[in-house]
Amino acid sequence: MSGSQLPYEMWIEEALRGVVRRALEYTAVHSLPGSHHFYITFVTGAPGVDIPPPLKAKYPNEMTIVLQHQFWDLEVNDLSFCVTLKFQGRPNRLFVPLDAITAFGDPSVNFGLSL
Repeated sequence: MSGSQLPYEMWIEEALRGVVRRALEYTAVHSLPGSHHFYITFVTGAPGVDIPPPLKAKYPNEMTIVLQHQFWDLEVNDLSFCVTLKFQGRPNRLFVPLDAITAFGDPSVNFGLSL
């Protein structure tokens, strides 16, 4: 028998990111029901993150976005999501790999994950 162990921590993280992906996929198709809204925190310098330079300068390490009333063009795939949000009255497109997410919450139902 080899000395390797089953990668439970990796499997759990993959499963939790799957919950985030499914919540975003549902929202992209059906919109947010009732009072649901999402807080999504991600590492701005993670590989594949693409946010406008002024946002990257303001949030050099980590950023939290809220998807509630005003967000547009939410697109989700197996590895990432992108969404348009307004900052200082201007629309900005954000591209975030799911691996860059460090926290996800839906305060309307007291649900949260730390990844």
